[in-house]
Amino acid sequence: MKTGKLQRLAAEMKKFKHSYILLAPYFLLFCLFTVLPVVMSLVISFTYFNMLEFPRWVGWHNYSRLFLDDEVFLIALKNTFLFAAITGPLSYIASFIFAWLINELSPKIRAVMTLLFYAPSISGNIYFIWLILFSSDSYGYANSFLMKTGIIYEPILWLQDPQYILPIIILVQLWLSLGVSFLAFIAGLQSIDKTLFEAGAVDGIRNRWQELWYITLPTMRPQLMFGAVIQITMSFAVADVAIALAGFPSVQYAGHTIVTHLMDYGSIRFEMGYASAIATVLFLIMVGCNIATQKLLRKVGQ
Repeated sequence: MKTGKLQRLAAEMKKFKHSYILLAPYFLLFCLFTVLPVVMSLVISFTYFNMLEFPRWVGWHNYSRLFLDDEVFLIALKNTFLFAAITGPLSYIASFIFAWLINELSPKIRAVMTLLFYAPSISGNIYFIWLILFSSDSYGYANSFLMKTGIIYEPILWLQDPQYILPIIILVQLWLSLGVSFLAFIAGLQSIDKTLFEAGAVDGIRNRWQELWYITLPTMRPQLMFGAVIQITMSFAVADVAIALAGFPSVQYAGHTIVTHLMDYGSIRFEMGYASAIATVLFLIMVGCNIATQKLLRKVGQ
């Protein structure tokens, strides 16, 4: 039985050998720079490794320390889940809605609007705009406006007060969220066969909402899947925005996330075993969320 399967596999590989040859360079690079580091990180997470001494096996100690002794990690975990629960769905839905609306415009206007919406995600270090807006003195735009209108009488320490730090980071991330998934949705909408809408009208579809649910969304499943993976990755991997706005570490760890915690132990303290345990937990969370999201998206239009 096994011999027959191996023979069929060998025959298939021989039949499509040119395809495998073309895929080989990418496959080798993928294994070398993605699969191998992930496996090595998983193994190192069960050791004590400080970059100077040979790794020493400690078993589950890093994971027990992570969840039972590291209060800062629990704060980072809570912040990350809260951040992902808000920015992930909102940015995903906003990306699709804006792409859907912009797709209805004429080609020239559509190109300009696409650039305007996509520009923040490809710009360089533009956080200074938000630093000026939420400056802690009376010259900051937010404080200046609120003081002139009589809502407040003294400046608010926006990026030093723990109750404002995470909401501001979420706001800025939402502003930056129209990125790769937005372009993927635009491309998916452009690739839909227009005759499907004509056939749908014949079959009884009478309005744009029915077109969206029964034609547009099912046709765009690959782009919807891709956009979901991108948005989940972005929402769980937030770090640059938090560091740029709230500093590192932030006041009372109000803007601390799993990635900034990982950077702390991996890039500053060089506790690579513990950092690898943090990375493994983050990886498992992302994989779990991706699987759940893909199962949900498979039901679209069914």
